[in-house]
Amino acid sequence: MSSILIAKFRLFLRKPWLFVIMTTICLLMAFLIGTANQSKINVPVYSHLPQKETNELFRSLRHSDLFDFQPTKPSEIRKLVSEGKVEAGVELEKNAFCLIVSSETANVNLIRQYVQKVYVDHMQAKAIIEHVPAQSHMRAEEVKKILNEAKTHPLFTFEKKSFHGEQPIMMDSQLQPIFGFSLFFVIYTVSFNVLQILVEKRERIWDRMILSPLKKWEIYASNLLYSFAVGYIQVALIFSIFHFGVGVDFHGKFAEILLLLVPYVFTLVALSIFITGLVKSEQQFRAIISIVSVSMAMIGGAYWPLEIVSSKILLTLSKFVPVTYGMELLKGAAVYGNSISDLLYPISVLFFMGVVLMGLGINLVERRNA
Repeated sequence: MSSILIAKFRLFLRKPWLFVIMTTICLLMAFLIGTANQSKINVPVYSHLPQKETNELFRSLRHSDLFDFQPTKPSEIRKLVSEGKVEAGVELEKNAFCLIVSSETANVNLIRQYVQKVYVDHMQAKAIIEHVPAQSHMRAEEVKKILNEAKTHPLFTFEKKSFHGEQPIMMDSQLQPIFGFSLFFVIYTVSFNVLQILVEKRERIWDRMILSPLKKWEIYASNLLYSFAVGYIQVALIFSIFHFGVGVDFHGKFAEILLLLVPYVFTLVALSIFITGLVKSEQQFRAIISIVSVSMAMIGGAYWPLEIVSSKILLTLSKFVPVTYGMELLKGAAVYGNSISDLLYPISVLFFMGVVLMGLGINLVERRNA
């Protein structure tokens, strides 16, 4: 068994092009789409307020995940808006703010709503500080501290729940393409390595191995273990590049995510051996795996989050797709902060799929070559 694994990895080192190409494409797609989703809308701002008050407003404005507020000269704001380089500019005044726009767009309305909210909060805090009785001997800094504590620890709290279930819907526009494209492209890497079983059987290489001291289960185990190892290394490498190279922190769940990849890659190996048992030639396998992989990615939420899908038919079909549970594992750990014990259901489903498909696949391969 070890001899076959060593031979497989030596062949891999001689011809690693499939692995390299799939990994490179996945990195580029995930990086480009993730970067596009993370880009903020630039909003130039000019303030007529004192410097201290301006700094306070800017600190509040920059809490936005959608807009990037940058201090700019008034003449420059009007030039940027007139040339269409920005959708709107903001001028901060004493008791109000002014929007400089060339046309009303959806983003302009969002900018207006966000700035208005920040401005109202700022003016309320300012009014409270100004109306503190002089006999109370409280300084402005102390009042601000009390207000900040009230915001941090409010007297009343509100809990929001989604109509889809008790757990609120959360989306991460950066992690979605990384997870989705990684789980999609690894299907090809794993399947084309499992395909070598069909190639070796056709070229009578298996007949020679069976005549050796190796047992048949060792031949199967070594081939499937090699396919699993290459697929797992690919996804782990992609995540490591994003984590250590690009700086994606995976919300502190990087180690858990690497562990949760195991059941998904195992299921892909089982699915590949099942398809191998159904087809008669390499051409059929390549055609089927292309259709299956793209379909699973679309239905399973690799291309877009399942949270935005409303079709009951598609949601029902997604229950039979390994990609669905792979995305559920990764997003459950990184986005929702679930522990591994909370994710036992998708783990169990993937292992169940893997065991069933593995048994059926090996049985079909043996019957075809009996």
